[in-house]
Amino acid sequence: MAGRVLRIGMVDDHRSPIWGVERILEDQLDLELVRAAATVDELLAGGANLDIVLLDLRLDDGTTPRENVNRLRDAGIGAVVYTSGEHPALLRSAAKAGALGVVLKSASEDEIRAALRAAGEGTAVLTTEWAAAIDGDPELAAVDLSPQLQRVLALYASGETSASVGEALGVTAETVNEYLKRIRQKYADAGRPTRTKIDLYKRAIEDGWLPVPERNQSGVEERGRHGTQDTGWP
Repeated sequence: MAGRVLRIGMVDDHRSPIWGVERILEDQLDLELVRAAATVDELLAGGANLDIVLLDLRLDDGTTPRENVNRLRDAGIGAVVYTSGEHPALLRSAAKAGALGVVLKSASEDEIRAALRAAGEGTAVLTTEWAAAIDGDPELAAVDLSPQLQRVLALYASGETSASVGEALGVTAETVNEYLKRIRQKYADAGRPTRTKIDLYKRAIEDGWLPVPERNQSGVEERGRHGTQDTGWP
């Protein structure tokens, strides 16, 4: 979207990371740090119209990552976890709440900017740290999918449409949509909701139906052939 400026908020109760992100974004025409605050409540009270929030995992106000991600989602704002990466349990909590992904505070400036742009486009920001946190979750409820449902999930979550999945598997688009309803219900029953296509993509990574994406030269993970734009329900 040419000319669009991504409006970014940041929640961190230490000033140094905020100053660092300000410097990283100061000369970017399409990225603007609009507001920073020490808590999610303070950020939202400012009334800024935000697209994405960089969210520190450990805040001193007693809130949890899940609570903060949910608050932002309720406000229509996507959250990208911004962390040093040493607390996988907190990462898992943010993942379960529907955070778009994670970027490490030690990441390069290009990687941080690329992660924000990807999140702004509705694309999951997946990293090896994110995948490792999920893999180590002892409470991640398994979902039993038939081979056909596995194929549907892998193809659709990689960015294919219902029609193209149906063509690949020799069924109609309507049948694919029925399969997707079954998949979503199975994950909902396991307490792992799949409200969006990004959620389906993350579930497919978590359960091994898709490989952990590899970084490209810009620092964004490579995904399916058509990307993972969030088109919502099929």
